[in-house]
Amino acid sequence: MQRIRLRYTKRGRLRFTSHRDFQRAFERALRRAEVPMAYSAGFTPHPKVSYANAAPTGTGSEAEYLEIALTAPRDPEQLRALLDESLPTGLDITEAVEARTSGLADRLTASVWELRLDGVAPEEARRAADAFNAAETVEVQRLAKNGVRTFDARSAVASLEVRGLPETHSSQADRPTDQPCAILRLVVRHVTPAVRPDDVLSGLRAVADLAPPVPAAVTRLAQGLFDEETGTVTDPLAPDREAVEAHSTAEPTAAATAPV
Repeated sequence: MQRIRLRYTKRGRLRFTSHRDFQRAFERALRRAEVPMAYSAGFTPHPKVSYANAAPTGTGSEAEYLEIALTAPRDPEQLRALLDESLPTGLDITEAVEARTSGLADRLTASVWELRLDGVAPEEARRAADAFNAAETVEVQRLAKNGVRTFDARSAVASLEVRGLPETHSSQADRPTDQPCAILRLVVRHVTPAVRPDDVLSGLRAVADLAPPVPAAVTRLAQGLFDEETGTVTDPLAPDREAVEAHSTAEPTAAATAPV
C-alpha cells in the first residue's frame, strides 16, 4: 500500500468552505481522477484519507495537509496534477510526496498566520501588539458546546509582530487593497484548548482596545514543527522528501555494486 501526503490551499472565496465541504469535494476529485484508493472495512467503506489540523471556516490557508492510501503505486506529481485539475480553483493541490516517515500529524505543532486589519493604522496595531506581548496572561472567552469558556490566549503565542508597514497590501493575503492597513504576523503553538487567530484578536481588544472596523482577513501561511531555538516553523513534508531522495540515490548505488 502506497501512502501519499498532499499540501493544499484554501484561497479567495473558497476560504469559506467548511472542512466537511472540502471532504466531499476531495472525494469527488478522487473519483474523477480515478485514483486507486484503499478503503476501510465494514458495512460502509470509505476512502482512507487522513486530514490533519484543518483551518477554521472563513480563514484562508496556504498550508493544509492530508494523507491518502492507495492500492497501487502512482507518481506523486502526476497524481497531484490530476487531483488539482479535478478541484475548483482556490482549493489547489500544491505539493505531493510519498510518505516515507511516520507521524505527519505529530509534526504539525505550530502555525504561521497573517492577519490583515483593514482600517487600522500600523502604529495602532504595533501599540496593541506590544501590550499583548508584554502581558503574562491574556484571558479571552469563546462560546463552546458547554457554554462560554475562558482561557489564556497569550501562552500559545510564540510571536506577534507588525509586518510590512510601508506596504499597502500583502501579496499572500486573501483580500488585497490599495488602502493602508496593518498586517500582523502571528506564530501560534497548537495547544489544548486550541488558540485561533480570532482568539488573539479578542486578546488585542482586551489589552489594548484594538477593534478593527471590518473583520480581519486571516490566512495561514505555514504549519509544521515549531523550532524553539529559532522560533520558526519547519516544513512538515521535508523529512519525506529527504527520505525519497535518499532512497533514489541508494538504488543506483546498489545496482552498480550488485554482482553480475
